[in-house]
Amino acid sequence: MSKQFQHDVLVIGSGAAGLTLALRIADCCVDSSNQDVRIAVLCKSDPTEASTYFAQGGIAAVLDSNDTVESHISDTLTSGAGLCHEDAVRFTVEHSKQAINWLIEQGVEFTRDEAPGKSKDFHLTQEGGHSHRRIIHAADATGKAVSNTLISKVLARDNIELFDHRLAVDLITQDGRCNGAYVLNRSSGSVDTFQAKFVVVATGGASKTYLYTSNPDGNSGDGIAMAWRAGCRVANMEFNQFHPTCLYHPAAKSFLITEAIRGEGGLLKLPNGERFMHKFDSREELAPRDIVARAIDHEMKRLGSDCVYLDISHKDPDFIQNHFPTVSARCAELGIDISKEAIPVVPAAHYTCGGIIVDKQGKTDIHNLHAIGEATFTGLHGANRMASNSLLECLVYARSTADSIVSQLKSTPAPAPVAPWDESQVTDSDEDVIISHNWDELRRFMWDYVGIVRTDKRLQRALRRTQLLKQEIGEYYSNYKVSSDLIELRNLIVVAELIIRSAMQRKESRGLHYTLDYPELQAEGRDTILEPENYCAN
Repeated sequence: MSKQFQHDVLVIGSGAAGLTLALRIADCCVDSSNQDVRIAVLCKSDPTEASTYFAQGGIAAVLDSNDTVESHISDTLTSGAGLCHEDAVRFTVEHSKQAINWLIEQGVEFTRDEAPGKSKDFHLTQEGGHSHRRIIHAADATGKAVSNTLISKVLARDNIELFDHRLAVDLITQDGRCNGAYVLNRSSGSVDTFQAKFVVVATGGASKTYLYTSNPDGNSGDGIAMAWRAGCRVANMEFNQFHPTCLYHPAAKSFLITEAIRGEGGLLKLPNGERFMHKFDSREELAPRDIVARAIDHEMKRLGSDCVYLDISHKDPDFIQNHFPTVSARCAELGIDISKEAIPVVPAAHYTCGGIIVDKQGKTDIHNLHAIGEATFTGLHGANRMASNSLLECLVYARSTADSIVSQLKSTPAPAPVAPWDESQVTDSDEDVIISHNWDELRRFMWDYVGIVRTDKRLQRALRRTQLLKQEIGEYYSNYKVSSDLIELRNLIVVAELIIRSAMQRKESRGLHYTLDYPELQAEGRDTILEPENYCAN
């Protein structure tokens, strides 16, 4: 039996962005005596399955006296390959210290510097693209520390309700305003109606579009697809970041080898033990991720090798254990002692740099619909996200979006009731094999044709396949009751088409988009913006 829920704010997603926003709104409402404000947070499975929980490296911020805001801005602009919006970069970096201080106030225990005389300072590491040590971290499990802290804070708030195992199906819009979402209860199978004055999409990225990814299973582009269907523009969807170093092992599903290992002196090597990054960039292992990923891809294809190797074994074993306990433990489970041998690694889809177009308050093209985090395009990342800027973006934009929503809560009326989800014309499916087959086909051709290196012919092949799959999935969706796999597949095909069409429009190689047909950089960098009325994405 379906249910109806009414809140003031509906947050779809339970990673760093969604949880931070919920807590910020709750805090602001207490301060302004709006203690009756009710907030709902939807978790696709449970809160620890969000991408934030699995983030290892840390959060970039200007915290050291030898570092500057201008330096962080400059590094970000350089990594973004001419497409960062400088106002968005400056806005984010200028609020970085404030964001970190807030996390510390919440109780996140970041790693302290063990050097003599620095025991009271936080340990800062350096990652690709950064000119200074500015990555604050909690060993190599920063995301876990942040997630656990924020989850505990949310659970302690009376005016925040956490709904787990809920998957949004579609946004509800009336007269150009978003006032809720239809949501699948994955435990009961019912589709419930959640209504609110404001809806915030914080669903993360879309790396599950690819066969190999560092992301958890839930990153299927749900928020991007829902916003697109509702009428929001998207931008720069062609820029998919492939993390250079994911663990290559048949039992190591989606396990990321943190960027910080290279930041602390880890060396990339060929199977014969030779280093190779000096042939591709003067920064060697500390080059931005797109350069490192393409270099690894090039060497693997040149040699016909299944992987390359990341070696930190020349460092002291105690240093390795203290700085990378999570990586050490996981590798040890698979018989790899990283203090004595190199780690086999391959690139994998890691981060979606484009997304729903928003302003500095997270506002989208639809009234009362906001979006934050990896699902969005703020202009911060440009053509290539610099390491550890992602969690920072979540924190900064969650705060500004929360402030914007709080300022409008009292003056915004509650939405009018809408009709419940109608499944009177559909039946239970007896052909789920179609879903599993299409899911596998989609992710394989995206990996083969729309991966690290692209061509016009590959993109055209991929587009033809998305059009066929979209038709099949649409027919299936119209005739059968929804399930988690069907909803995710429906969203993935939308996102896949957005990625492909964006890639086809960019007639150059820039940042994360590298095409053999247009290897040169155009003189002027422009964003790729897609508008829903020009495509049929349903």
